[in-house]
Amino acid sequence: MGFSLDDRRSLIDDLDRRFSNGIADRAAAADADGCLPPENWRDVIDSGYLRVFHPAEIGGLGADGVTQAMAMETLARACPNTYWSATMSALVGGKLIHTYGNLADHRRLLDPLLSGERLACFAVVERTSGSDAGTYVTTARRDGDGYVLSGEKTRVANATDADLAVVMARLNGVENGWCFAFVDLRQERVRTYPMPGMGLRAMSWGGLVFDEARVDARDVVPVRLDEYPKGVSWGWLFMSIAAIAIAESALEASIEHAGTQIAFGRPLAHMEGVQAALAEMRTEIDAARLLAHRCAWHRGEGRLVLELVGMLKAYASEMAVRVTQHAVQIHGSWGLTPGHKVERLYRDAPMNVIGGFASNRLRELVAQELGLSVTYQEFDWLSPTGLARDSGEHLATSLVTE
Repeated sequence: MGFSLDDRRSLIDDLDRRFSNGIADRAAAADADGCLPPENWRDVIDSGYLRVFHPAEIGGLGADGVTQAMAMETLARACPNTYWSATMSALVGGKLIHTYGNLADHRRLLDPLLSGERLACFAVVERTSGSDAGTYVTTARRDGDGYVLSGEKTRVANATDADLAVVMARLNGVENGWCFAFVDLRQERVRTYPMPGMGLRAMSWGGLVFDEARVDARDVVPVRLDEYPKGVSWGWLFMSIAAIAIAESALEASIEHAGTQIAFGRPLAHMEGVQAALAEMRTEIDAARLLAHRCAWHRGEGRLVLELVGMLKAYASEMAVRVTQHAVQIHGSWGLTPGHKVERLYRDAPMNVIGGFASNRLRELVAQELGLSVTYQEFDWLSPTGLARDSGEHLATSLVTE
């Protein structure tokens, strides 16, 4: 497991050159306008970024996991919004189709994602359901030689721009049956709507409403419910790297500001409290990056390492919030001024905490891997004390009687 940049220098340097001289320059305007410039997508396509995550035999670059992680951080440093949109499509959407589908039936879906001709999203959560997949009610029902999909998915990245959705749904008529449905979103029976957010303003968050949308039979792939965490683990990795990139950008801005801002006759960087904050930021970012590269290497080798990715997602996403808070503190009022880079990063950071699984749920998964049971069992705390569960009612009755 090598983390050296030497063997990866050519690809990473090329991506950095392309992204820093275009996409990064447009990041502030994209956030202010609330939409991604078309030039960003063209730069992503031309760079070959969309092919980084896939093997050479299907048109990818065949990059190892650590190279993939480095490529992701390069784009996320340039523009978190562009990174989220492109990586959700090529990595999460593409990996789900490649992993759960098959090339004979689904090459027609995968190729346009790798070339950038089409954009994908992963539609999972619903209005009344978050990370608890067992409560989802969207259904795929057999209808003639295909299926119809009914229900609503919300808080979906790329929702209003995507051409294709990987949708997690119940298989109607099959006990404990679930599926991933690969759905064409450009049909009449699909409606999309936007959902503005605090951060990642240029990326199209929104919802999808399926009114018996048609799905080809070969595009409904049965899965077990316990496949859900496995399916979204790539998403946990890409959100973690987004968090690392945001934190790194915040640190870079803070070092520059601390070195030039004069207060009480000296630069902020000469103050012990500021030095301690910067040192802590550097340490936490590097720790998260090392864990991310470890996870990426294992995932690239085909290993699930669910507990590692769960640890990474919880740690890295929360770390970025802490780091951007330090950055705001160092910048003072500038850090909360609309249009300032740190203010934008401060808004973007929490989006990676919420996306995917909530941190508490991720910690439960890690605990399970440690051999701890997290299954809730009802426990009667009152009976051993001689009090009934309805003791409040008995008390009220005795008071009335007396």
